[in-house]
Amino acid sequence: MNNRIIITYGQDLWKMTRDVLNESELGKIIPKGSYIGIKPNLVLAKPSSSGATTSPVIVSALIEYLNEHGHNNIVILESSWIGDSTKRSFKVCGYEDVSKKYNVPLFDIKQDTYTIKSFNGMDMEISDKLLSLDFLINIPVLKGHCQTLVTGALKNMKGCLSDREKRRFHARGLHKPIAYLNKIIKQDFILVDGMCGDLDFEEGGNPVQMNRIFCGTDPVLIDAHIAETIGYKPHDVEYIQIANDIGVGSSDIDNAEIIVLSKDESIAKPSSSRKVQKLSQYVNAKEACSACYANLIRALARLADEGLLYRFKNNPILIGQGYKAVKGSGIGIGQCTSGICKNVAGCPPSTTAIIDFLKNL
Repeated sequence: MNNRIIITYGQDLWKMTRDVLNESELGKIIPKGSYIGIKPNLVLAKPSSSGATTSPVIVSALIEYLNEHGHNNIVILESSWIGDSTKRSFKVCGYEDVSKKYNVPLFDIKQDTYTIKSFNGMDMEISDKLLSLDFLINIPVLKGHCQTLVTGALKNMKGCLSDREKRRFHARGLHKPIAYLNKIIKQDFILVDGMCGDLDFEEGGNPVQMNRIFCGTDPVLIDAHIAETIGYKPHDVEYIQIANDIGVGSSDIDNAEIIVLSKDESIAKPSSSRKVQKLSQYVNAKEACSACYANLIRALARLADEGLLYRFKNNPILIGQGYKAVKGSGIGIGQCTSGICKNVAGCPPSTTAIIDFLKNL
């Protein structure tokens, strides 16, 4: 399924996780008797509602699915960012409870030994526990990043390094070492937590309720989709382009097979984030679905980065099911506003489609 991304929308995180796993037939992909590693994103000790870390519900649903398919040799492994305690992250993020319930050990990569591996002349200290795995399942969070624009499947592998190596990655400029790391480490399956990732920062604080889960086996393709979801072209993110060029995977999202299992009909809720509230001042929402509204908010964040939001100060953007019967002038987002004269179609329209539409008005 290298060129496939399976996505579902909604609010029932447990069911959504099971649905994409069943569609992917992951249980049949994993060789029997494999030592399986689950790598979440627990960059720091904040709950998943902050937009920073992987929800323990996803990991719980995954473990039960694996057990049902005869896979019981599992470890959850992670290394929080420099200066934070992985053990504390395991506790605060709910992973100690997951470990006890399913008898799956937690492994702190900060306490590991390391082996030097290299690609194209660049040496890296890689976790020995990671290297001992037979099958690696990566569970990143769909979120922005202040240095690399986005963080997803490829960058989440940085947690498999020693802290000393993490420091070197920053000295080397992040993008090339992230891409090269993924020639050394092979991800076998990626399951993305896209429920409420942060707008801009790896550490959370401005979460956007996106209500989606998706999976695939190509980390470059997954990250290309993440980039577009946040409002960038894949080539805007340097490490995605490098990873494509050195053969980690393909960033050709235009020719990927996107399988959508279900739409999101839940109504978007007001956000407590100041930044999201500020962006929402440019929007008139009436019964807007969470996924559609989230794509618009992310598009407005990108326009704000470019200093273009002033264009909509006196011309609010309309979105939501409450506009289905409305016809007339204005700016509309999604198929529910098809009667508005200036409209971008889609259910939901992608973030990049919304950006292009608003820029071209």
